[in-house]
Formats: sequence, structure tokens, C-alpha cells
Amino acid sequence: MDTTVKRKKPAQPDIDIGQETRMELYRLQLELRYCEKRAYDLFLQNLIKGTSHLSLGQEAIAAAFGVAMRPDDWTFCTYRGHAHTLARGASMTGVLGELMGRQCGLLGGKGGSMHLTDVKHGAMGSYAIIGAHLPVAAGAAWSAQYRGTEQVAVCFFGDGTTNIGAFHEALNFSAVWKLPVIFVCENNLYMEYTPIDTVTAVKHPAADRASAYGLESIVIDGNDADEVYKTAVKYMTRARKGGGPALIEAMTYRHSGHSRADPAKYRPDGELEKWLKRDPIDMYRSRLLELGFAEATLKDMEAEAMKKVNHATEAAKVSPVPGLDAIEKDVWANGGAAWRN
Repeated sequence: MDTTVKRKKPAQPDIDIGQETRMELYRLQLELRYCEKRAYDLFLQNLIKGTSHLSLGQEAIAAAFGVAMRPDDWTFCTYRGHAHTLARGASMTGVLGELMGRQCGLLGGKGGSMHLTDVKHGAMGSYAIIGAHLPVAAGAAWSAQYRGTEQVAVCFFGDGTTNIGAFHEALNFSAVWKLPVIFVCENNLYMEYTPIDTVTAVKHPAADRASAYGLESIVIDGNDADEVYKTAVKYMTRARKGGGPALIEAMTYRHSGHSRADPAKYRPDGELEKWLKRDPIDMYRSRLLELGFAEATLKDMEAEAMKKVNHATEAAKVSPVPGLDAIEKDVWANGGAAWRN
């Protein structure tokens, strides 16, 4: 597949990102990458049970939106949601602990990899059902509009979701009501094991359908943290002012298979190698050096990020597994009548 990103329409405003923001973008990308790599290592040590879906190679999207969003904004993401949850400020110990099924986990060890949630930090859940969270994000945006809070809901999903009915329903509803919601398609070229271009009638599964709902057709380089950040700021600022939703297609690539059980043998020879040359973290590091950032400063940031991951790992390892008494907590034996009333 072609790794060239062809923009349908310029989406970047003239924003001076500034040194402090660029440092934060690099720091966050590092932490997301190192934490995901550590999750893979823990899986090989049999400390993480079941499957999980890594986003190695896609860190620029989560990091850029994480930096651009307000603390009271909302993130809705898929089962590939470790990075998006961490990017909102969720505890790294809590994320690794949840993956390991420990009491220190974000959900007490009961949710696991595909259900990460941290409401305090605006991470409103990882959704394992394809497309299920798009209408939920629209509902959250509707509540912000009704209350006049200028909060924005940001909903991340994969390219395969664009062929799901909920995608079209959520877009139509959001456009009609001009809701403050940003839909971000992380197009990594594959819907599980199937190339998205073999089962979709248009070249860009999200952007090429935007016009059906009166929205701009936006395609950006999802491996360029600066471009993603500028785009995020532009459309979130517009949404806060009543300008309605946006649909952004961010072109990216996952370095590994769909899940731990997938060796990704279906990818054509040379494709991974081409995308590895566009690794978002390597590209951003080179850019910072070109802009005059000191090599020593970047190395210190890299060492600090690894130190944070090591600390979180050890804290999660010593946390106990949930006791049997936890099995009856956070459930409703009466079908939910108590919370409905």
C-alpha cells in the first residue's frame, strides 16, 4: 500500500506550536511507546492474560489530541485504547495494573485491556464493539451543547468502523444538531486482517464520505504530531464556538499485528519497512534536533520516560489480584432498577 499522505484539503491553521508544547508532544509520545512496549514484554512473561491490541506506530495521534484537549473534554476510544487513555493523564500504574488484572488497575483489575476507563481524566471508556461508541460520543457532545459548557467530545475509531451503520448514524445526527464532537478515523490501512481498500468503495473511507453530511473532507498525516495537533486545535476551537462536528482521517500504520495472536503475515513484502521509515517518534526527534533542541535534553526526556514506565511496572507487579469479594461489586443483580430510578 502507498505510504504517501495525500491531503484532500489543507486543514492546518497558522499556529505557533512553541517550544513547551513540542516538548510535551515528544514526552507523551515517548511514554506511550515505552508503556506499550512494556505491555508486550509483560504479556510474554505471562503477566498479562488474554488478548490486547497495541497501537505501536500510532502514538502521534493520541499524544497530539491529548495535549490539545482541555481537562474537561471527553475521549472515547476503541479496544486499541491504551495510548488514548494514558494521553488524557490516566495513571500508568493504573493502566498496566488493569492489563495485569491487579487491584491497582483503573477498574480494580476487572476490566482488562479492552475496557480502560478513567472518568476523572475524561477517558470515557474503551469500546470493544465496533462503532458502538460513536453515538455515545455524540450524546456526550449533545449534553455539553445543552449545558453550554464548551466541552468537546473526541471519538477515535479505526478505518473498519466507517463501514458500520453507527458511523453514519452518529455523523448525521451530529451534523444536523451541530454538536461539538470531533470524529477521528485512525486509518492504519487494515480492518483486523483485511485491507480496507479491498472492501470500501472510496479511497478514503472516512474523508470521502464527509460531504454526505455536509462536512469537510480532511485527510492528515497521522504520524506527524505537529500536523495532528494543529488540526485538533483548529476543529476543537471551532466546535466550542458552535461550529459543529468535524471528521478527520489520520493516515497511520500499526507496527504489529491486529492483536497478540496476529503475526500479520497478510501484509505485502516491504510495506512495514516503508512505514518504519516514517516512525512518528523518530521523525519528531529529528525535527526537534533540526529546530535546535539539544541532544542531551532529548536523551534526558527518554531516560525519564523509561524510568516512569519501570516504576509503574514494579508498582503494578506488587499489587495483589482482586479478592473474590470483588466479583459482586459494581454489578446490579436486579437488572439496574436502582440506578435507573
